[in-house]
Amino acid sequence: MEVDEIRNVRIEKLNRLKSMGLNPYGGQFPGSLPIAGLLKDFREGNRVLICGRIMANRKHGKVQFMDLQDQTAKIQLYIKADVAGEETFNAIQELDIGDIIGVEGELFTTHTGQPSVRTKKVTVLAKSLMSLPEKWHGLKDVEIRYRQRYVDLIANPFVREIFMKRSLIISFIRSFLDERGFLEVETPMLQPMAGGARGRPFKSLHHTYNMEVFLRIAPELYLKRLLVGGFERVYEINRNFRNEGISTRHNPEFTMLEVYQAYGDVQDMMRLTEDMVSSLVKKIHGSYKLTYQGREIDFAVPWNRRSFAAIVKERFDINPSDDAKSMLEKVKTKKPKVNLEKLTRSAVMKIVEELLDEEATDNPLFLTEYFSFLSPLAKTKAGDPLLADRFECFIAGMEVANAYSELNDPQEQRQRLLEDLDDDVETGSRTIDEDFIQALEYGMPPAGGLGIGIDRLVMILTDSASIRDVILFPLLKPVAGEEKH
Repeated sequence: MEVDEIRNVRIEKLNRLKSMGLNPYGGQFPGSLPIAGLLKDFREGNRVLICGRIMANRKHGKVQFMDLQDQTAKIQLYIKADVAGEETFNAIQELDIGDIIGVEGELFTTHTGQPSVRTKKVTVLAKSLMSLPEKWHGLKDVEIRYRQRYVDLIANPFVREIFMKRSLIISFIRSFLDERGFLEVETPMLQPMAGGARGRPFKSLHHTYNMEVFLRIAPELYLKRLLVGGFERVYEINRNFRNEGISTRHNPEFTMLEVYQAYGDVQDMMRLTEDMVSSLVKKIHGSYKLTYQGREIDFAVPWNRRSFAAIVKERFDINPSDDAKSMLEKVKTKKPKVNLEKLTRSAVMKIVEELLDEEATDNPLFLTEYFSFLSPLAKTKAGDPLLADRFECFIAGMEVANAYSELNDPQEQRQRLLEDLDDDVETGSRTIDEDFIQALEYGMPPAGGLGIGIDRLVMILTDSASIRDVILFPLLKPVAGEEKH
């Protein structure tokens, strides 16, 4: 049947339920227990209350079999007319796959060994007017899965498992940091200027103040203000927004962990990253090894370390002191056709970083010694002002983490930000955050700062190929003919 025909048939059943004096959209169903718990501690004869969605519906004479699924598991219902009563048995004839019901009954095992509920009473909680994907092939169209995530979660148990695991990952990170004396904080998502990173922001207007505002691209400058204010260990699991491209690794709205530790440096952040992520992998997988997209990754510490500056020198003969034109000429020996809208050192280095993808291994890798002009918020290395005291961590070829020894000299910070504005190939904030500079003038302790991309980390820990697989409702391109509002 066509979708409209199915819907019309279900509406007729809905009306028949109402004519029986039943409310097809009932209220609370108190006392229900998770199905997984009942199955784990299965006791014949126990009276149970459960609720969930009908996932299969089979009739054999005066006996009806249904599969009921909740968030945790699935169990068979055995409904016999002389046990449930004619009124209940007649009512369930109007039920369909996808309907949500509450059930009262007792546990028993069928002669085939199937754990079941001998059902005595059924309460309709929500009548479904749309049919679910056929059980034998599920919902596999990726585009539909992302657009109708609610159906995806019903039809594909592995999708629910991904997001349940995501929740466990975030809970573990919170506990890990809390146990080490870090304080979870919240900083503004709506900001008077977009700062703390490079990126094109989303803009809006605050009507009461008649003021242009931005969705944050990073929380860094606010978190550093908290170091100035006396908080010594802070973290935020935050949503960031960047009005840029979309790919299997990029979504305009994404989740980051940012951590700041006063009186620490980038080495402390390296140890924190190793300890936290390796412990997380062991917790989730029971081992330091896992398989991501067919490749084994070993998270056992210590992780490998390589110098970004040394790799760039070896591959391209590029030095951090080279000007943009010289850098471009050297890059063209490896990639002759390079088009740049604006010739800056940062623009050239973006091309270089793309060409260095092959340097990133599957196992976790810290790339250290980035050029300081790429890191305006980081301290420079002692004895070499052209290199930043910074690392980026790559896992399975993806950048997952970024950390600095944070720059806390207000005069140097102002100068570095001015230089960065001239070199910026993104389209972020074009002004300096003067309040941030003023905050530094009150004195910010030396600190290590760390950012970890939660979505990419979840991708790796759940063996998901795309960032959209680990974001419940990713931003999608409008379908053809869809009205714009």
